[in-house]
Amino acid sequence: MAGGLLELENMRFAWPGGAGVCLDIAAFRVDAGETVFLHGPSGCGKSTLLSLFAGVLLPQAGRATLLGTHWGDLRPTARDRHRVDHVGYIFQQFNLLPYLTALDNVLLPCRFSARRRAAAAQQVGSPRAAAEHWLAGMGLDAAVWQRAANTLSVGQQQRVAAARALVGQPDLVIADEPTSALDEDRREAFLELLLAACAAAGSALVLVSHDRRIAGRFGRQVSLPQINRAARIPEAAA
Repeated sequence: MAGGLLELENMRFAWPGGAGVCLDIAAFRVDAGETVFLHGPSGCGKSTLLSLFAGVLLPQAGRATLLGTHWGDLRPTARDRHRVDHVGYIFQQFNLLPYLTALDNVLLPCRFSARRRAAAAQQVGSPRAAAEHWLAGMGLDAAVWQRAANTLSVGQQQRVAAARALVGQPDLVIADEPTSALDEDRREAFLELLLAACAAAGSALVLVSHDRRIAGRFGRQVSLPQINRAARIPEAAA
């Protein structure tokens, strides 16, 4: 790959009706297979930046590209297809479908993406087997797999969301505070599995966390205020 897996160029983003530009990043790049720990104080725009990485939000200026494709060049349906094919996303609020079982939530990427479905089947024989593999790897026993997502504890929902992101070996895994609802033992086990899974699949990982104790596990640490010009130029937010 000549360029990076994920690249930002002169990207500016402002919320409609907000006080001004909240993100102004001249250049940022994540290469295939890289692990990046992204940190910064509350309210500095970390979750917003992750949404721009995944094409959930679009910048008002500049480019955000994944695998050489600028999110802004795609129609909404094509953006959704590109995202599900190539991105596994662990949302801070999980975004599970409450009426589906844990297993069916994990299978969703395989149902919407032929690419993820084929990768899951190649890995362990079938998408269902892959979903069960990740649920078990997250420490969820089989009795939990058939329960509706809205009956699970917060910690269980968080682990189901992680299994859903990993199934089908996406090129990029984005994780927004994925360990916040886990105790210390489960946090360590979760990070071991997440990093090992991404390494085995060749997936890049960008993880946001306030827990700086885990930063040393990552190949690169990035402070958002250090790369965000808007955070350093008061008049940009005026």
